[in-house]
Amino acid sequence: MKSLSNTTVVINTTGMTMSDVIDIARHDATVKISDSALEAVAATRKRIDELASSPEPIYGISTGFGALATRHVSPELRTQLQRSLIRSHAAGMGAPVEREVVRALMALRLKTLCSGHTGVRPIVVETIAALLNAGITPIVREFGSLGCSGDLAPLSHCALVLMGEGSATGPDGVELAVPQLLKNAGIEPVELREKEGLALINGTDGMLGMLIMAIADLNMLCDSSDVIAAMSVEALMGTDQVFLPELHMPLRPHPGQA
Repeated sequence: MKSLSNTTVVINTTGMTMSDVIDIARHDATVKISDSALEAVAATRKRIDELASSPEPIYGISTGFGALATRHVSPELRTQLQRSLIRSHAAGMGAPVEREVVRALMALRLKTLCSGHTGVRPIVVETIAALLNAGITPIVREFGSLGCSGDLAPLSHCALVLMGEGSATGPDGVELAVPQLLKNAGIEPVELREKEGLALINGTDGMLGMLIMAIADLNMLCDSSDVIAAMSVEALMGTDQVFLPELHMPLRPHPGQA
């Protein structure tokens, strides 16, 4: 799919803006991860690997989750644990949400993972960026997320595609088997390791992505309403005297009113 934008959004450990999210979500801007972000991700992952080899139980690394936090998980079962976490939470229902919302969600989660504080491997963030750049969009369902403790279901549906499972559409918007989509784009599925499943779904990127889209639309509508009002007065051969600040400030001292 040809990008609608000539923009490249570089993701660092900090600093993503709303405009960056809009460029990725709506205009298919190219996503690039900075070298410093990859270095930060790798450095933190090294520490996670050290903790994983420790005999001391570490939550989310060598233990279960939630009520199973006190249960130790042996090394040979940890990959299965992360995979099962994603599969069990990919339980959304209803109609698919808009493509731009899913892309915003993915971009925001990628930004968080690139902070260097989540413990994932560089291959995880590089693969998410590759999915965005290839125009592969996980199918995320409308219902099933609370948002308060994380958009677990929406993020799990995205993580499934990262693993080579789940449902997704290609750059043409047509649903196709995920293994085939990945093969067409030259992307290898990721086998999750310690802590990575938890890092991929423990966030509120779905609701934040929707909020950013809504704010962008509201800004456009506010600007449009000003232009429409001005053109209407002009077309009706009206007067702009009714908009004088001196008339409004004493009675309606609201920001933007006068």
